Amino acid sequence: MGILVLVVDDEPDVEALFRQQFRRDLRAQRFVMDFANSAADALTRVGSTIDNSLILILSDINMPGMTGLEMLPKVKEIRPDVPVIMITAYGDADTKRRALEKGASGLLTKPIDFAVLREEIDTRVAQAH
Repeated sequence: MGILVLVVDDEPDVEALFRQQFRRDLRAQRFVMDFANSAADALTRVGSTIDNSLILILSDINMPGMTGLEMLPKVKEIRPDVPVIMITAYGDADTKRRALEKGASGLLTKPIDFAVLREEIDTRVAQAH
C-alpha cells in the first residue's frame, strides 16, 4: 500500500515542479504523488483512495469552477482523517482564517517554500509508518 500525497492545482506546470522538487523521494518510493487539476477531480480521487494511505492533500485556493475553499469541507466529509494544506498566492490574514475555519491544517503561500513542505511531508510519512 503506497503512501499518497494529492496535489490539487489547475496550473499545468505545478505537477512538473512538484515532481522535480520531490524526485528523490518519488524514485525511492517513500511516497506517491497524484495530481488533480480541479476540485471536482480531486473529490473523485479522494473518494477512490479510501484503501490507500492518503496522508496529505495540498490544494490551491484559486481555481476555476469550485475553489479550494469550497472543496475543503467536502474533502473533510469524505476523509476527515486527512490533513489538507491550502496553497495561495495571497497569504492575507482573512484567507488564512477562512481556510482554517473550513478545516485546513495550514496555509502555504506561493512561491512555495519547499523546505517547509518537505518537513510537513516527512512528518506525515513518519506517522504513516
